[in-house]
Amino acid sequence: MTLFRNLFLLLSLIVWSVSRAAGLSSEASQALIKRIIPEHADQFVVEPLAENNEKDCFEIFNRGNKIVLAGNDGVAIASALYYYLNEYCHCQITWNGVNMNLPAQLPKVTQKITKNSPYEYRYYLNYCTYNYSMSWWDWNRWEKEIDWMALHGINMPLSITGEEYVWNEVYKEMGFTDKELESFFCGPAYFSWFWMGNLDGWGGPLPQSWMNRQKDLQLKILQRERELGMKPVLSAFTGHVPVTFKERFPNAKLKQTNWNNGFADTYILDSEDPMFAEIGKKYLQKQTELFGTDHLYSADTFNENEPPSNDPEFLSKLSARVYEGMRQADPDAIWVMQGWLFFSDRKFWNAPQVKALLDAVPNDKMILLDLITEYEPVWKRTEAYYGKPWIWNMLHNFGGNISLFGQMEKVASQPAAALNDPACGKLKGIGLTMEAIEQTPVMYELMMENTWRNSAIDLDSWLKSYIRNRYGKGTVASNADMFKAWQILKNTVYNGKEIRDGAESILTGRPTFDSIAKWTKTKLNYNRADLIPAWDLFVRSAVTYSISDGFQYDLVDITRQVLANYARPLQRKWVQAYQDKNLSAFQKYSKQYIELIDDMDKLLATRTDFLLGKWIADARSCGTTESEKVLYERNARDLITLWGDADSPLHEYSCRQWSGLLNDFYKVRWQKFFAEVEKSMVSGKSMDVVAFDEEIARWEWQWVNEHKNFATQASGNSVVEALRLYKKYRNQLTN
Repeated sequence: MTLFRNLFLLLSLIVWSVSRAAGLSSEASQALIKRIIPEHADQFVVEPLAENNEKDCFEIFNRGNKIVLAGNDGVAIASALYYYLNEYCHCQITWNGVNMNLPAQLPKVTQKITKNSPYEYRYYLNYCTYNYSMSWWDWNRWEKEIDWMALHGINMPLSITGEEYVWNEVYKEMGFTDKELESFFCGPAYFSWFWMGNLDGWGGPLPQSWMNRQKDLQLKILQRERELGMKPVLSAFTGHVPVTFKERFPNAKLKQTNWNNGFADTYILDSEDPMFAEIGKKYLQKQTELFGTDHLYSADTFNENEPPSNDPEFLSKLSARVYEGMRQADPDAIWVMQGWLFFSDRKFWNAPQVKALLDAVPNDKMILLDLITEYEPVWKRTEAYYGKPWIWNMLHNFGGNISLFGQMEKVASQPAAALNDPACGKLKGIGLTMEAIEQTPVMYELMMENTWRNSAIDLDSWLKSYIRNRYGKGTVASNADMFKAWQILKNTVYNGKEIRDGAESILTGRPTFDSIAKWTKTKLNYNRADLIPAWDLFVRSAVTYSISDGFQYDLVDITRQVLANYARPLQRKWVQAYQDKNLSAFQKYSKQYIELIDDMDKLLATRTDFLLGKWIADARSCGTTESEKVLYERNARDLITLWGDADSPLHEYSCRQWSGLLNDFYKVRWQKFFAEVEKSMVSGKSMDVVAFDEEIARWEWQWVNEHKNFATQASGNSVVEALRLYKKYRNQLTN
């Protein structure tokens, strides 16, 4: 009897747990629907749906005058909602343009829709995204992003907000004082690289109020993600310790390492040291105590730092010890590893080294993120990661740079091609691993279209639907001009040829006579002239789509790109004038160059998507005192300009074509440069470029440390401004 009673109790507990989870998912799904379409929420019914072979699934059908959204969890139900909004209401929700023009009575679903995802995991985020885009987010912004994630099928987000709070607690319990940790924790804009062991302290000291804020924020983020059925990936210990660790534990085996980007050495605790596993266990226990766990842990060894030995045995033991530190705290731990090191340092990571690192961990206890698969599928040269489950990812954006770019054909075809390749091994998912978001929305809508299909996307057919959904008007026939424009975009900016990521404009580079500047790669993957006909078509369609939010953004963005491209031939003109010692020609073309920056700034001011003021105001709003606001503003200014100090080799890595930044930073640099060039031309002497670079670096550092308010609200009319610039520049572009 006791045995049967225990079995009954166990079965009852399982049924209760499943029912409770379904209830939570249903409540979370209904709440999401109310946030997305508050005036139509009562026209939907949410129902649970049993999983199909552990793969997510959803159904959409009518019951009376209600639309039923059935799914195995909240993400599946949210995906069903977005599918319905896309396919039946021709709506769209992106970071840069929303079309939610729904009819009063929603269209009926005449035949049941059933979708199954072939991918167990749909991963989201990169460590870098947390700073290049998310540094200053509050709960309102996070709530919108989690909704976006659910609508687009994301179920495995990287969730590392508040990690610094956990480390502070761990080290305090180990006896470290605030003074000993002051040089360890970096400023809020630099945690991506602190977490990866690349730097200590830069941009600090970090206030306790920031740690408290982020801890509270993470609790809300995780609660919402889990309610919707997501399984967040939390962090684990990889050896990064404070510099004061050597003083408190003089017998500890420490290794100095350097990221080689202008920052001081950091210290890594050797995995052979007994304290390695001890600290790893302490960290996961404290993190679980605070945030719970879904048993998924991100840990990246030697991120852009080369290991001290390429001996496979050494690498195998190191990997085993990292995993063991996780396992001791959580026997169900699964190590989620970014595969970036295999791409960025391929000379070191040959087959024996990769295999040794991976084989040391059981296959079912590790998941590999093929981080930039659309550009270089590392899985193809590692035998699909030697038996480990892995995820196909689109990286796409580096540093938050603003540029029309993408590998459109590959994103439409290659996930399905990999899925159906007999050599794909344990391909378990797809994902987005961009360094920054809130730009180029088409690439993210396209990538996540793969979630509920196992075949390639017909790009032309998909683009026609995308245009209709985005611009909220017309039919395939009436949208003919827009389809032609997008065909041009597909074959130019989105052709994915020759370059890894989007080109920058010479306008945002530190002033130079050369065609490129540090971190300012101006090589395009198309001929400048080939993009202009798309601009013509957008301008021709401006009246038709003038009230469309998505169209306004796209019109501004393509106008911005055409003008950003024009900066290079204009630069050639004033460089030639300088070389010819033609002062009047130099003054003419340098003046036009400055006017171009002014015009772009005014254009971008019409969209909040392109405002420096919002970035800085959001940073300051995180501060609880004036000194904190000053610190956070300095962090915000620094990351997108110098990145580090006045001598930083990373300056312009995270350049942004933003209104406010163009006029207040880039334009002023060029004006200073042109003044020096003119002075040298008048004197008949060659300009001292080295001296100018040193002087401008000091000015840049001064700018980083200033305070100034910039516009936080858009001004002007996007369509009117784009048409003005078209009239002004169109004929010049062919000269």
